[in-house]
Amino acid sequence: MKYVLGLSCHYHDAAAALLGDGVLLAAADEERFSRRKHDSRFPEQAIAYCLRTANIAAGDLDLIAFYEKPFVKFERILHQHLDHFPKSWKTFLQAIPPWLGEKLRVESLIRKKLGYRGDIVFSEHHLSHAASAFYPSPFDKAAILTVDGVGEWATTSMGRGEGNAITLDKEIHFPHSIGLLYSTLTAYLGFTVNNGEYKVMGLAPYGDQSRTGNAAYRQLQKVIFLAEDGGFALTPEYFLFEYRDRMPSERLCALLGGPIRHPREPLIDRHHDIAAALQLITEDAVLNLARNLRRRTGLDNLVLAGGVALNSVCNGKILPATGFKDIWIQPNAGDGGSSLGAAAFAWHHVLGNPRNTQPSPMRMSHAFWGPGYSPQEAAAWLQEQGIVFHRFKDKSELITNTCERLSQGQVLGWFQGRMEWGPRALGGRSILANPGDAAMRDILNGKVKHREHFRPFAPAIPRDDAATFFECDDPLPEPADYMLMVYPVRPRWRDKLPAITHVDGSARLQTVRREQHELYYDLLKAFGRLTGMPILVNTSFNIRGEPMVCTPEDAFRCMMGTGIDALVLEDCLVIRAENPSFAWDSEADADD
Repeated sequence: MKYVLGLSCHYHDAAAALLGDGVLLAAADEERFSRRKHDSRFPEQAIAYCLRTANIAAGDLDLIAFYEKPFVKFERILHQHLDHFPKSWKTFLQAIPPWLGEKLRVESLIRKKLGYRGDIVFSEHHLSHAASAFYPSPFDKAAILTVDGVGEWATTSMGRGEGNAITLDKEIHFPHSIGLLYSTLTAYLGFTVNNGEYKVMGLAPYGDQSRTGNAAYRQLQKVIFLAEDGGFALTPEYFLFEYRDRMPSERLCALLGGPIRHPREPLIDRHHDIAAALQLITEDAVLNLARNLRRRTGLDNLVLAGGVALNSVCNGKILPATGFKDIWIQPNAGDGGSSLGAAAFAWHHVLGNPRNTQPSPMRMSHAFWGPGYSPQEAAAWLQEQGIVFHRFKDKSELITNTCERLSQGQVLGWFQGRMEWGPRALGGRSILANPGDAAMRDILNGKVKHREHFRPFAPAIPRDDAATFFECDDPLPEPADYMLMVYPVRPRWRDKLPAITHVDGSARLQTVRREQHELYYDLLKAFGRLTGMPILVNTSFNIRGEPMVCTPEDAFRCMMGTGIDALVLEDCLVIRAENPSFAWDSEADADD
């Protein structure tokens, strides 16, 4: 068997992905092991996990692929600072030392850390995104759109994939970037860049949703120009990110009617409208790109990757607005997923392996590529720690007990099988609750997640039940399995599903297939038989400031530090109240 390891690190989320004869064997972000959220350091622990899964050593690898070209990226950063000298002097001094360290010495770092002597190849950033979207998709032919902050120079790439080949024939370069526009407004609204963008997406429905009535939308139209050919350009005087350690300029603050919001300052209607306007502008830009790509390629299928592809509100509008008939989005669409893209690029382009079978050997039909623990391992760990727990003899007993607890208003940690690949909890490492409980959103936001009151929660539902409760695309695209699409809740169900229905009547649903996660699917169906609605609140299993839980220890610690009532750990049930000696009060907040 030939093995290819893909790596990403040093900017956003570090990750590793391993292919064996072109088949994805394992993939994980470094943060899940280091417990350092958005960990960008060299992914030693993620690599070790991937190699352990295949029972190989680094010397058994045939090729290692890195997700971008560090020297090209460094060239862009030098140009960026030199073009704005001397205004860029301070940020230049901050930016250069890390580049003179590990960032430029990736090859020697890989060899030193892994003791690896084989070949190492470097993909381009957006080519890695494109490969991560096309090769694991169900399509033999598809248009490709990648949109993020910035790679080496590109911020947006467009092209097509067919069989074994990817061709990216149009790019938009830095500083013109939809991702950086979104991050700039995220900073303006007082949230953390590269971590708070999804909060802005959740805040947007509280603002004016009309393009004619929202004054902030009309103002933001001055910030970005959308061309008829699908391109766009930012108006430079509204941004400082090229040469300052802040992103919004004084002119942008004046345009939006006030200074940058302090994180502890209350959110008011003006902030809500700005968030709504930003979401509308983002949709305008992405849909304009996609419509043009459809006209240029004539293809029916679209694949997406890059951080902006995690904007699930926009994703839910692509098919009806662009003419594409089907869509596939990489579940780990950001830089972490580019480790898989780099490995895919190496497998097909460098090693020359064909993609001539359907389904492709690299086809992703689920997102559970992280570590897993057997029921025996979970029970042994609980016993070793002296934790009181109950063990179920069969799955039906576990499901019945879980459904009863959820119907009674309990909040449960749900730890089953292998960990998810990407930022969404999909039933492997989830917190579950009753969506019909009107108090549940406040309970979860206040006592469990300890986060902002406006944040919505996602519903999980069997795929065959989705159209009954949601106004979704027909046929329903596969990215709904990965919580990447937002759709309206059907009006007759909105009052009955208060915990998952956002203020605008929408929900970011996750559809579940039985072949993907049998136990999770059966739980949803059983809850439907008990309550009349086969839907559960599904949010990520973590404490704010920490990544999603990875191990049984992480899960137990999270439960005991929050308001979670019980933990279903494989076939074991741990009840918080039965383990008072382990309880502690977390001062950290929880993040979705």
